Amino acid sequence: MSFWPNKHEKIVISVRIDKDLIDKIDKVAAETNLSRNEVICQSIEFALDNAKEDK
Repeated sequence: MSFWPNKHEKIVISVRIDKDLIDKIDKVAAETNLSRNEVICQSIEFALDNAKEDK
């Protein structure tokens, strides 16, 4: 999986995320030189684009 910087209009939201998951996100952010926010946004977008719909 690769991460890349891209710019879209953003809105502010609040979510609760387990500490272990934040640690993983922060590791990816450091390795890719992206912000935590950008890693989370790209991860969500990837998950939604690749989710299998149950019909």
